[in-house]
Amino acid sequence: MNYDQLLRFVDFALKHLCHVTLKGVEKIPRSGAAIVAINHLGFLDPALGLVCIRRADMTGWVADKHKKNPLYSFFIKVADGIWLDRDNVDMNALRKALQALKEGRLFGLAPEGTRSPTRAMLKAKEGASYLAISSGAPIYPMAITGTEDSAGDWLRLRKPVLTATIGDPFTLPPFTPGNRQAELERGTDEIMCRIAVMLPEQYRGYYADHPRLKELLAEQAAAVPA
Repeated sequence: MNYDQLLRFVDFALKHLCHVTLKGVEKIPRSGAAIVAINHLGFLDPALGLVCIRRADMTGWVADKHKKNPLYSFFIKVADGIWLDRDNVDMNALRKALQALKEGRLFGLAPEGTRSPTRAMLKAKEGASYLAISSGAPIYPMAITGTEDSAGDWLRLRKPVLTATIGDPFTLPPFTPGNRQAELERGTDEIMCRIAVMLPEQYRGYYADHPRLKELLAEQAAAVPA
């Protein structure tokens, strides 16, 4: 199986097993370095990302715990994913990610690092911020809903209702001497709040009361025609 065959398989499966709505997919660039950052709710999130992005040069981080699953490992190999030790600082995975961006590829990741057991956003790790600041690549936030109980929906003999929304791209400023940690934290919050602003309130979790999210919500409200 190659990338095109994988994409066709995922397209077919989602079309017949789910109700899927994709918004803003035209914003994803067809070439050049870019980072797509998503919230992580369920096992179908990577499939939604694949059908939104549709770039054969895409790659991304995948938790190395999935190496033990032969079927999952097969699909990750086809999708050219990068295994990540999410419990430790994985410098090898960081180097591979930066190299992919340097080559002009698209890199996908979930800053939270794991599926949310609360069905709402968790406090994110700083890997996405580090990649964006170090590479200068634009970040495309992607907000996902409906994947949190896909298996339960199927058991109840109904199709899950899935949505994926792509937001406008933005960049993070480069590191300045002496402020590295603070800039990583601010960058992480910016990425997550840019995702959160596209989500219904019940999905915002850790970031629900963040001041930056409130700014973005105010900007969003002001932009709506009277």
